[in-house]
Amino acid sequence: MNPFDYVNAILQNKQKLIVDDLSEKEYVPFLTNRSLSYHKDCVLFANEMNQHHLCDKKMQFDFLINTIRSKKRPFAKWVKPESSEDLSCIKQIYGFSDSKAREALRLLSKDQLKQLKEKTNIGGLRK
Repeated sequence: MNPFDYVNAILQNKQKLIVDDLSEKEYVPFLTNRSLSYHKDCVLFANEMNQHHLCDKKMQFDFLINTIRSKKRPFAKWVKPESSEDLSCIKQIYGFSDSKAREALRLLSKDQLKQLKEKTNIGGLRK
């Protein structure tokens, strides 16, 4: 079963999906809480479950399904980290990790970044 089926059950159809040990094992509280945290009216409930992470998975699911109101909510897209061309050039040339490349990006001037881009340019068409 998809982890987001549990989120849909909590937010919309109120279907009890945890009925046995196998379905309880498939329930991932982290993903559920993270998905719920993107909705304004569910943030506090997700935070409450984060504070009580030691509770059984079934107990967490039952709490969420019985406390969150069922209504149509807009799709909330997950926030993803931005990747820039400058960071990828620095990582490729110097072999830095993301955090080290961000630090190096602050130290480099625009001319130095331009030189790095020229070194990593492999040709081809650009959009």
